[in-house]
Amino acid sequence: MRGALALGGLGLAGCTTNGDADAARDTLPVYDAVPRLAPVRARADRLFDITVCLRPFRAAGPRLDTEEIGKTFVVHNYGHGGSGWSLSWGSGTIAVRKAMSKSPTRIAVIGCGALGLTSARLAQEAGAQVTIYARELMPKTRSYRATGTFTPDSRIALTNVAGPAFGDLWEEMARISFKTYRSYLGFPGTPVEWSDRYFLSDLSPEEVAAHHPPPDPLGFATYSGRIRDLLPKTDVLPPGATPFPVPSVRRTSNMVFNIPDYAHTLMTDFLMAGGMIAHREFHGPAEFDTLKEKVVINCTGYAARALMNDNSIVPVRGQIGWLIPQPEVNYGIVYDGVSMLARRDGIVMQDLRGGDMRGYGDDNETVDREESVQVVEAMAGLYARFKPTA
Repeated sequence: MRGALALGGLGLAGCTTNGDADAARDTLPVYDAVPRLAPVRARADRLFDITVCLRPFRAAGPRLDTEEIGKTFVVHNYGHGGSGWSLSWGSGTIAVRKAMSKSPTRIAVIGCGALGLTSARLAQEAGAQVTIYARELMPKTRSYRATGTFTPDSRIALTNVAGPAFGDLWEEMARISFKTYRSYLGFPGTPVEWSDRYFLSDLSPEEVAAHHPPPDPLGFATYSGRIRDLLPKTDVLPPGATPFPVPSVRRTSNMVFNIPDYAHTLMTDFLMAGGMIAHREFHGPAEFDTLKEKVVINCTGYAARALMNDNSIVPVRGQIGWLIPQPEVNYGIVYDGVSMLARRDGIVMQDLRGGDMRGYGDDNETVDREESVQVVEAMAGLYARFKPTA
């Protein structure tokens, strides 16, 4: 195992007795009590799938401009980096607003990923008859291989390129999306739900508070402070309050998208509202003008790099190892550069070392099994010292 994934800092000093854990939990207000956490069965033989996704990053932020291609009015809606699902409803709202400025009765949406499905639903709600044209439907799109958490400013832009005005646009998209996701909570199949995530460190809480990682060399923009009123704060938990044998544990809550259920819900709603789907592959933007619909929303994601000859799109590779689901595990952890997130369709295991620069500029979609095995082994080392609560 690579040294960066080693868990050498987890010595006996980090462990607590059941009595210590009970005392620690008693120091928390009853409404902040840590629930019983079940361990993950972190074994490489339980890796039932490994997937790779290319995030479409643009330094200036998503492309949301319009252009005339022949007799067709095209609204672009692509290039959302690691924030496609998170910003989809807000970005789609802006795109559909521009599309409806032409008062069309019919709209074509190109692409059936996160941005395509949400834009199609919003265009239907605006009163248009919508056809989705796509080479691949959702289960085969890159969107389907996303982590599935609400991360609206994940690799969304570079601060010195996007400019100050983009922050206002981002906030509008983030707030619209957050409010819309609220309406999917409690649906059958749990397409959207809230989940606790624990950030673990071998440093003391004081050292964690004083630690400032070096800035990334590109200067990725961060805007989360603009929507702080929407998100729960991060709690610093007392030592022994959780089964994790580390001196510092922080906890927050975040929305999780169970993408198979959520995508199925979107597709069902689209079809029930009279939507149509046509399998089609486009080889250049001039082909948009051959469609019967004369208003088009272009939601082609990373594929827009080749389709639109848009070299402003930079691929950011991300790989997920999928462990067999455990219904009793309903939380996530981040520790020593590796991440676990429990979803209904599997337990997401990722290598996060390198931060936002990890995978930047890498368009290789070949699976690296050893990467996922090492993440699972790192988690296995952590759970070997796990102390389940009574």
